[in-house]
Amino acid sequence: MTLSKEKAGALCFLVLAIAYGMEARHIPLFPGDELEPFTARTMPIALSWLTGIVSFLLLVLPQREETDDIFSVFRGLNWGKTFVLIALMVFYGLTLSPLGFLLSTALFLIGGIYALGERRWSVILLSSVPATVGFWFILDKLLGIYLAPGEIFTMLGAN
Repeated sequence: MTLSKEKAGALCFLVLAIAYGMEARHIPLFPGDELEPFTARTMPIALSWLTGIVSFLLLVLPQREETDDIFSVFRGLNWGKTFVLIALMVFYGLTLSPLGFLLSTALFLIGGIYALGERRWSVILLSSVPATVGFWFILDKLLGIYLAPGEIFTMLGAN
């Protein structure tokens, strides 16, 4: 059996896309949304289809270099950065309610950019803070999706 890094990654993403697509069908809809062209399920289902198609193509298209050992696929990868990014994702999930969207997302992006090797603070801050504020503006102001400011800021603002 030959398995390259690209094929192993494509197989993992194909499995995730199928599982995500199956779960996306269970997203509840508001009454009357059954006949709407765009619902809460539309983007997750489209994302799962797109991911599934791309990962399937990566699986079936020919690859230049192949290896016989399944474990050699995972050798030479930078596992330290992977675990740091996973820890940052867990940190983001845990701090989203207490710190709110803006602060926790900015901290997540700052930590992620730093973990990936960028050391210039001007680049880190000028890429993470505007991205966070821009995404917040799109979600909150343009699309009308309420993003809670965070429990800490709610307590500070309470009389």
